[in-house]
Amino acid sequence: MNEDVKILCVDDEKSVLKSLERLFLDTDYEILTAMSGDEGLELLRNSGQIQLVVSDFRMPKMNGVDFLKEVYKYWPDTVRIVLSGYADTAAIVEAINEGKIYKFIPKPWNDDELKITISHALEHYFTKQRNIELAVQLEKANTELIEINSSLEKLVEERTSELSLQNRILTASQNILDALPVGVVGIDPEGLIVQCNKKGLEIFRLDEGNILGMDRRDSLPENINNLVEDIIREKTLTAHIADNGSHISVKGVYMQHSSGQEGIILVLDAGEKP
Repeated sequence: MNEDVKILCVDDEKSVLKSLERLFLDTDYEILTAMSGDEGLELLRNSGQIQLVVSDFRMPKMNGVDFLKEVYKYWPDTVRIVLSGYADTAAIVEAINEGKIYKFIPKPWNDDELKITISHALEHYFTKQRNIELAVQLEKANTELIEINSSLEKLVEERTSELSLQNRILTASQNILDALPVGVVGIDPEGLIVQCNKKGLEIFRLDEGNILGMDRRDSLPENINNLVEDIIREKTLTAHIADNGSHISVKGVYMQHSSGQEGIILVLDAGEKP
């Protein structure tokens, strides 16, 4: 228990209050005393958190059960114990059954048994408080988790929308390239073929898409590879080559974009002659 423990004892007999104070002399509990229910309620209002109330049953004006019902009404977390020399009091049994009173202890009490009861009552109080704290923490964690999930869903939705837009742009770009009457081939600095439109495949007499991701040295004709080597050295080139009786006009450039992207772009036209 890290929290300071306060116990309020209420009895209209000073001797009983003195006995209860002596009982807890060897503890760290702060013992508050009141000689009536009204005085006890006043202490509860002005003394900060009181974890436990021990009240006599037989008191003038307000009996112990009625007093503890008021305690329950305004300080429901405070543990309530009633003392009485009348073990057959129906009101006490009813109050216990209703859950308003933690325990009934008959007078005269056994000091050791009363100490054990008080210890268990305080354990009950702090366990309940800890459960409340854990419930609050769990609710907070659940709220944060819901917010995180909501943010993730929004992020995924935005990213999905971005990817969808990118895919539409890429598809449109590929369609535009495929509609061109000339072949277009893109090669990265390591020689990997990263782009080849439909006309380029036709010029190389290759099936659609089967050279993407392949090394140019293994996929393109030797004369084209020789031109690529020239482009790497010269950065730009225009040439004409013969291919099975036909002529291909080749224009090439070594691209060096400000974004850091590099590569070779070839434009091939099989309809032109040298």
